[in-house]
Amino acid sequence: MRKSITAAIVAAANTAAVGGAGVAAASTHSGGATGTEHFQGMSTSATSSTFSVIAYGVFTGAAVDHQVSNNVDLFVFPNGTFRVHHSNGTGPQTFNPKTCLLTIDQHGTYRLYGGTGKYAGIRGHGTFRLNILAIGARSHGKCTQSKPPVAFHQLINASGPVSLP
Repeated sequence: MRKSITAAIVAAANTAAVGGAGVAAASTHSGGATGTEHFQGMSTSATSSTFSVIAYGVFTGAAVDHQVSNNVDLFVFPNGTFRVHHSNGTGPQTFNPKTCLLTIDQHGTYRLYGGTGKYAGIRGHGTFRLNILAIGARSHGKCTQSKPPVAFHQLINASGPVSLP
């Protein structure tokens, strides 16, 4: 999906609600619960459409974020799932054609819906911040956007109110 640095920027910004590769059991409060939920997602791959997410607040758990479309992700926990619809990220991004360094600092909003299992009926919304630091590949001594970056760090932090029935 992310075949160039430019595509990595767009895809990473569009994946911006949080993401996954490690899964642990999530715990929820019994009965209805409301409060602030925090999500932290991280990835070191510009070409993967999944990455790891840690959630904490109203519930705690690890999930795998699967990118469903440009603006929708599916968080898969061991005891249920929910969807995250997010805006495109906005904010500064720079690429140095001499050093091949890419930096992105974007922010946006998200909404939680479509829960299954322990997350059936989940509702929530909030804001996210996306930070990417990457080093682009070189071809014949010049930076190229036709190859995946040689180094890639993506971090997403998100938080907002959530309600579980």
